[in-house]
Amino acid sequence: MDYQTKLKNIRPSHEFFIGIDSDGCVFDTMEIKQKEFFIPDALKHFELNAIAKVLRETWEFVNLYSIYRGSNRFISLIKVFELLKEREEINESGIKLPDISSLQHWVKNETKLSNTNLRRYFELHYNSDLEKVLLWSESVNKEISERLRNIPPFPHAKSTIVKLPKYADLIIVSQTPLEALEREWKEHDLKKFVNIIAGQEYGTKTEHIALAAKGKYPDNKILMIGDARGDFEAAKNNGVLFYPIIPGKEDESWERFNNEGFDKFIKNIFAGNYENRLLKDFQKSLPEKPPWQK
Repeated sequence: MDYQTKLKNIRPSHEFFIGIDSDGCVFDTMEIKQKEFFIPDALKHFELNAIAKVLRETWEFVNLYSIYRGSNRFISLIKVFELLKEREEINESGIKLPDISSLQHWVKNETKLSNTNLRRYFELHYNSDLEKVLLWSESVNKEISERLRNIPPFPHAKSTIVKLPKYADLIIVSQTPLEALEREWKEHDLKKFVNIIAGQEYGTKTEHIALAAKGKYPDNKILMIGDARGDFEAAKNNGVLFYPIIPGKEDESWERFNNEGFDKFIKNIFAGNYENRLLKDFQKSLPEKPPWQK
């Protein structure tokens, strides 16, 4: 059985459905993963130590502090190099950035942007620049699996999640590799509360919700909870509701959901003014324009 068939086979056991992102939403892992694993491995595998300061600033903007936060790693990597190419510091340094055209081609034509699929593609279409991307991504996974432990969920996230299965069917909607998600949710005794953990191997977040929930529950009884624009788009592409976990105010956001948001959701008074007010605050927290362009 393939991953997407598992989503298609979900059958409602409750009136409501909730999809929840993981990294940066439930677990406070976004900063440490990007700063301690993704960036150092990028500097190493793409041989960019000479522009480490500029790369770090650009990388952190894309992956942590902008509307691009939470995107699939390969899409984010393309955006980082696109922004670096525009920076005066890079042009003046004479440093040659990696050729990402082969990665762009793969991303354009592949819906399941996982290491497994990239390696399969690479073995059929050998390219030295694509090899660097693959080795970087595999190295990140290996190091995170070996070294990253005991990063707890946000307190109010855990206390909220444990009560939701009484009212709703839950799945994890993420672009993190499945192995890492399974380990983290099991490590903190949360896996038992969700029906399926859907990682990048299951396709896009939009596909996760479409396959697992669309047409099985009324749209006003489907909710996506996330901390990034990709989570919002996954909800809106499916015509369902979205509750934002605001970066920098994660535990506060979960507390608000626990105290008022969830009640409004199950009473069918979430859409409209309440959701719009939340989205306004959410959009302010994730700018599109980088600070060096102001």
